[in-house]
Amino acid sequence: MDVLRSIGFFLLAAVAEIGGAWLVWQGVREHRGWLWVLGGVVALGAYGFAATLQSDAHFGRILAAYGGFFVAGSLAWAVVVDGFRPDRWDYLGAALCLAGVAVIMCAPRT
Repeated sequence: MDVLRSIGFFLLAAVAEIGGAWLVWQGVREHRGWLWVLGGVVALGAYGFAATLQSDAHFGRILAAYGGFFVAGSLAWAVVVDGFRPDRWDYLGAALCLAGVAVIMCAPRT
């Protein structure tokens, strides 16, 4: 159950961070306005809180492991929202990052 809970919080963090950055991008680069930017800033703030919900008490470990979710999540966001088509190297890179998450989070600790 801890693994599923942890994955859920990583997914929540990814949606908040990637979504927040995307909203800022849309507000500034696509000239959609400052309300989009403000929404992005709020979402990025929510990302900061999402990491604190993890059961592991080590900030560095959580942030490092989250990086793998960020990489895979960014590619998934690009596919769903922007119509991006990853190639085999994108998939391989994302899989390697997620394997790194598993090593960091699931390794036996003494």
